[in-house]
Formats: sequence, C-alpha cells, structure tokens
Amino acid sequence: MTTSFLNRAGHHLLAASLLSLPFALAAQTTSPSQEADWRRANDAVGALKRGHADVLKWEQANLPPSTPATASTGPAVATAEAAVRMAWRVHRELARPLARLGAQNEQLIAEGRWTELDPSLQRRVEDAGEVLEVAAAGRKAWIEAVAAQQLLKHQHNMLEAAQAAYELGQRMVTVGNWSKLQLAPVQLAASNARMNLRRAQQAAAQAQASLIKTMGQTGLQDGFVLPDQLPAIPAQPMTAADLQKRAEAVRNHLPGAEGLRNRALSKMAMNTYWAAHSLAQDSQGDILKTREFITEETVLHYNGMLKSVWDLLDEVRNQSQATVDAIGAQRDFWLAEADLQWVLQGGEPDSFVSLGGAGGDAPAAAAH
Repeated sequence: MTTSFLNRAGHHLLAASLLSLPFALAAQTTSPSQEADWRRANDAVGALKRGHADVLKWEQANLPPSTPATASTGPAVATAEAAVRMAWRVHRELARPLARLGAQNEQLIAEGRWTELDPSLQRRVEDAGEVLEVAAAGRKAWIEAVAAQQLLKHQHNMLEAAQAAYELGQRMVTVGNWSKLQLAPVQLAASNARMNLRRAQQAAAQAQASLIKTMGQTGLQDGFVLPDQLPAIPAQPMTAADLQKRAEAVRNHLPGAEGLRNRALSKMAMNTYWAAHSLAQDSQGDILKTREFITEETVLHYNGMLKSVWDLLDEVRNQSQATVDAIGAQRDFWLAEADLQWVLQGGEPDSFVSLGGAGGDAPAAAAH
C-alpha cells in the first residue's frame, strides 16, 4: 500500500461522501407537496450510471477554484539526506571527523544506510558518534516535518469538502427543503473540519520550525519546500537474524558498560521497529482498504435512500480518522527505523517513538 493511495482514494472518497449529505438529506426530508418534483429529479439522476455520485462529481468539478497557497521561498529539502547535510554544516567542529570518515561513509550516513557502515567506525574515528547523532536528529526532524505537512494537506481537503457540503445544505434551507435542525449536522462537520485544520497547521508549523532549527536556518528562511509525502514503508522489515548479527558486531567494539547499555537499547529499538512496521502495514493495508469499501458502499446506499444521514456522518469521520492514523503510523515507522539504525552504531537515543496511536499528533516520546 503506497502513500499515493492515501492521497488519491482517501481524499476523493471523503469529498464525495461529504458532498452526498445535502442530496441524501433532501431525499429524506421533502414535504408531500415537493415529493413529485423530487421523484422526477431523482429518476433523472438515477438514469446516470452511479446516480447521485455522478451529480456530485459534476458539482465538485464546478466549485469555485480555491486560492492557491503561497509558494515557499525556502530551499528544497526533498530528501532526508539534504536535511542531514544541512544539519552537519551547522556544526563546524564536525568537518574534521567527516573528512576522516571519507566520502563513501559520509554518503552512507547521509542516505540512512547505516547498517552498511564498518562496525568499528566509532572506535577508529574520533567524534564519529557526534556525526551520527547530528545525522539522526536531522533525519528525524525531516520525517516529522514531512508527515505534518502530509496531514495538513489531508485536513485542507477535508475542510474544502465539508464546506462545500455545508454550502449546499444552506441552499436547501433557503428554498425551504430543509430546516435549520436538519442543516445542523452538516454545519458541525464543517466546524470540526476547521478545528482539525487549525490543529494540523500548528503541528506543521512546529515541525518545520524544529527542522529549520536543526539545519541552522532560523531567521534566514521563511520555509522549505518539502516533498508531499513520506517514502513508502518497505514490504518486509529487516530480519531478526540480520539485526542481531549487526548488534553483536557493534558491541564487540564498545567498552563493557556501553556494551551492556547497547544490548538493552538494541532489544527495545528492534521491538519498536518491528511493531511500527506491523502497525503501518495494517493501517495502510486492510484497515484503510476496508474503510474505503465501507464508505463507498455507504455512499451508494445513500443514493438509494437506504441509510440515514447519521450513518454517512459517522462513516465520513471514520474514513478521515483511518487516513490520519495511516499517515501517523508511516511517520512512526520511519522514526523507529532511524532510532534503530543509530542504536546499531552504538548510539543512545533519549527516547523511542510511542506507538500508542496518537492519530496525527506529534509522536509522544517513550523514555527508555
């Protein structure tokens, strides 16, 4: 399951679901004097292949274009590698250990391919640990900033769809087909969407500020051009045998006390990594696919006037939360992967990512 699926299927289906609300409610609330007109209109819509869904597509396509976002004036940080290299430049004292590491090792670290490094690296190169620590901080700040932006885009789409549904509902009140009470659920959906967008905006701003600080650009740039989404998670996680072999190789080059600490950290980092991979696969696979199927079927039942408006509102919320959870799980996997790579080089993270399902909020830290 790729992230592009989240952006395409999830957002489009949610928009169609929200836009269905006024039509579904109108079908349920017309007065006897309006019944004949409604049925004639409904029969005409029914002649379309997918009924109201086709009308909704036309309505959505003809909505006024939204105001384009102001383009960022900052540099492109399209990869975690770029963030890591900018973070290194902040620490001038790292120029010497970077030179001693050599271009090949520097490239492996910047790209996050730490398991390919020589296990004796930190013992042989003075201050190599500081190079890795700064790289881990830059990589994790980039991950959180991209995920926060991805969630912000989702909430923007949700607000546009909810607002469109509310505007259509207002038209129904104006012509007398609805009461204000019948409009209230749609109005609440739009209000909730606005609140979620504000939260996402604040989270994205904080994540980008952290990234800017990590890269030493505070006060010098207004922002950065980040990719639209995080990389897809790998189909299979790293195996226990490979990770244990790597961990033992690193501990052979650590002093006794550090080796003992690393053994405990490695176990926690591995377990967190595997759990994060499993959660990300489940949230982006069966759960999101099943939720998409339920939402699509619910919309079709609305078109046939077989479900209530409350069913639609509940399913729209469920589908939105499933998308938020999937993005959060993807973010948590890459944070767990970064911590694991660092630990397998002898690093000591202050904390590991919490996998408690904090639905789109910044990941809470779990102290080791």
